[in-house]
Amino acid sequence: MTRLIEPVRTAPAAARPGGIRSRIGWTFVLLTAVAIVAYSAAPYFTASLRELAGDEVGLAPTYAQAHPFVQGALYVHIVGGALALVLGPLQFWRGLRTRAPRVHRWIGRTYLIGVAIGAAGGLVIAPSSPAGYVGFFGFGTLAVLWLITGWRAYRAIRRRDVPSHQAWMIRNYALTYSGVMLRVWLPLLLLAPLLLGQPWEFEPAFANAYAAVPFLCWLPNLVFAEWLVRRRGLPSYRLPVRGAASV
Repeated sequence: MTRLIEPVRTAPAAARPGGIRSRIGWTFVLLTAVAIVAYSAAPYFTASLRELAGDEVGLAPTYAQAHPFVQGALYVHIVGGALALVLGPLQFWRGLRTRAPRVHRWIGRTYLIGVAIGAAGGLVIAPSSPAGYVGFFGFGTLAVLWLITGWRAYRAIRRRDVPSHQAWMIRNYALTYSGVMLRVWLPLLLLAPLLLGQPWEFEPAFANAYAAVPFLCWLPNLVFAEWLVRRRGLPSYRLPVRGAASV
């Protein structure tokens, strides 16, 4: 069987976290994650889906008439995703890791529980996505990768392989952060026809925009995460050189 990918460590001279740009980036990620949770997740716990659907809030119109099991999965997905979004940045807080490692570990466990239940709920609601098959495959793939990267991060730290754990956590939170990027890409794509001088109507523009975000909200994140992993000298992956041995 041909080996398709092989683990490789990048040069140890790669940039280390902790500079002013890293702090600014970390603060931005934390604040945007908290803002999205407050804006997009909190309303689901202030009123019923029927009431929210009447106000056209988020996904409520799509799931207000869904089977109770699917509605329950929606709430599980919201709770897990919100928990992971807010706790994730704390895992990259270097001061917390060094000064309070026990707190870091417990936050990490809670974060991974949020990822697990958020991804499980996402898999259940993906077939009902308003984006149709694109939503099913886009959000479904996101949920699967969210589970896999979280599991790999957990396995790595259980082996005390801290560099691999850090690399998989970066990839995993990049997928978690899709909850923010979806809300960034959607209005940008919604307004794109206006910027291009094309005729614009809300419903078709929204349908076109929402057809793109199931993949757009996480694929660029994952590419950026892999760049960050390599830049920090953490274990990464590369395609094998031509003529690599078969196993």
